[in-house]
Amino acid sequence: MQTAALEQRYRARQARGVLRRWLEPPQPFVMNPREPRDYPLGRWNLYVGGAGRTVPGYVNLDLFPMPGVDVAADAHALPFAGERFQRIECDAVLEHVVDPARVVAELVRVLAPGGYLHLVTPFCHPFHEYPKDYRRFTLDGLKLLAPELEVVAEGWRTGPAATLLVFTLEFAKCLLPWRWWRVFAHFTLGWLLFPLRYLDLALLPAARAGRLGNHCYLWLRKAG
Repeated sequence: MQTAALEQRYRARQARGVLRRWLEPPQPFVMNPREPRDYPLGRWNLYVGGAGRTVPGYVNLDLFPMPGVDVAADAHALPFAGERFQRIECDAVLEHVVDPARVVAELVRVLAPGGYLHLVTPFCHPFHEYPKDYRRFTLDGLKLLAPELEVVAEGWRTGPAATLLVFTLEFAKCLLPWRWWRVFAHFTLGWLLFPLRYLDLALLPAARAGRLGNHCYLWLRKAG
């Protein structure tokens, strides 16, 4: 039932008018330009949780069939042979699964020797169901999920400014009783506040950025 409801919500979002998409304010965050992105792809690579995305070079796996999804399966029990994938992307997924340790164990199982696993998770971020939202992670918490892998890079994808903006937008909407007022607040404040996101370009290199970091990342390598 949750899967059907989520699919319906996704299709409704995709059906929004062109005008609304043009009016949509920019995202309230910038990506950390220092986050590594050039670890090698292999013949087989896996992207977990990519519903609606185009991910060239990857097998795109999500919980249910949707545009862009190659394999519909539960990440707790991946339908692949062991040591298959050279690179695995798991972006903003672990907060939504019932047992993140089991999911990561499955990712490690299908990761080829010498391959790379990229985990991205929220830390300071509002509640968001997809179809459920169970938890948040620190970098230390992520490392506990795959202690057998070597950490080759770690840090914050989005920083304190992103945290400030997403919580400000959600707080404003909490104050408003009617949906269309909340829509108006989303568009108005989104356009007014989004330039503040660029503060993260200065804040992310600071040692204390993680105290209010929005999303963190790990790059892990399997021995082989």
